Amino acid sequence: MTAGEAAPVNPAETWGARTIKFTWIFYAVGGLYLVGPVMAWGLGGVAMVALYMGQAMPPGMRAQSDVPPVIWAWLSGMVAMLVVLWIGHIDWNLGLAATIKSSVGWAKGWALMALFPLAGAILPVRRAPLVRAHCVLGAVTLALLPLMVVAPYIGLPSQLFVSPLKVVGGPGPEYFTVYLYTLDPASWTPRWQFYLPWSPFAGLMGVIMVLFAREEKSLSWKAAGIAAGIAMILLSKSRMSLVALPVCLAVPSLLPLMFRSWVWAIGTVAAGSLAVIGAPLFQTIQDAITSFKQARADSTRVRETLQRIAEERWWNEAIWFGHGTVERGPHLVEYMMIGSHHTWYGLLFVKGVFGLLALAIPMIWQIGLAIMDAARGPRGRLPLGLLLVFVMLTFGENIEIEAYMLWPALLVLGIHAREMHQR
Repeated sequence: MTAGEAAPVNPAETWGARTIKFTWIFYAVGGLYLVGPVMAWGLGGVAMVALYMGQAMPPGMRAQSDVPPVIWAWLSGMVAMLVVLWIGHIDWNLGLAATIKSSVGWAKGWALMALFPLAGAILPVRRAPLVRAHCVLGAVTLALLPLMVVAPYIGLPSQLFVSPLKVVGGPGPEYFTVYLYTLDPASWTPRWQFYLPWSPFAGLMGVIMVLFAREEKSLSWKAAGIAAGIAMILLSKSRMSLVALPVCLAVPSLLPLMFRSWVWAIGTVAAGSLAVIGAPLFQTIQDAITSFKQARADSTRVRETLQRIAEERWWNEAIWFGHGTVERGPHLVEYMMIGSHHTWYGLLFVKGVFGLLALAIPMIWQIGLAIMDAARGPRGRLPLGLLLVFVMLTFGENIEIEAYMLWPALLVLGIHAREMHQR
């Protein structure tokens, strides 16, 4: 490209950035749940066409490289999820209708975990527009914040409406419902979930917004993104996001210190001092964990019971391919679904050992790449931070039903895989 020549238009990049900026508009009509799958299959389809057509594609849509190995791992793992799903349905005689319904659910959930990294790895999408788009979304969130904060105190309703778009189907009506706020059933105090279906998810999305905003070059846009992310964390009253924010910011930034000799010297001294302070330190950590759980004791009890039931039934009934679907739990867990509220226990219950490995292998691989790159320089900070959020999310949520909102992070994982593959 010569000096006077305009840069080629990149439709995929523009599409992705504008979709992030319009998040509140999609939420206002109850259609946000539909955006993620449409984006995934659209961008994933374009990526596959770009691979096939090569230089015949327009300049802004040409594939940048062959598929990085870690992306093949994501594709293989998510296809394996579908195959295991079919085997589980056959084993438990769940019927053709249930199999079709679950396959559609796979296309709107697990498939996104592979399609977005594929698109990021193949299409010439850059990080910077996605970072700026998150900051713009943060500014819009801050503008709407006063209305949401005062709503419960001036008598405005919690729920505005349920979108008729729910007829397309989804995990539940909450994915198509527009809220101003919700009331915590334990304390009947307001919690805010912003454009997400529930508050803890909103808190973790606030962490993701802060991670993206940290990469922004403009101080004003960066401030908007960080402020909005912190507001989402605090107003969602999510315990996990309060832990996730410092961890996901600090770990990627501190990794380069691993190559400094003085850090190893300090580490050696600290390890030796554990012989003296180890016992009281361990007790302090135990007390902190107990306090953390007691902050929402009922929620913790239900989650732990669900996990125990899922583990026992997986081990005794369906080790390799799982039960094929979630099941309604007993009164003890308030009739919540067995296999929900925890990605790993959910995978064991629904898809067995093979399902768990289908996610664990590509995720561990991607984390390894991000750790190596973050240890060398700043390029790996954002991908590693996002992956740490994913890991924390898997221990409190089912990541596949939230992939429709995690897609910008998944796209960045693909971009990072491409950057490392091209070095």
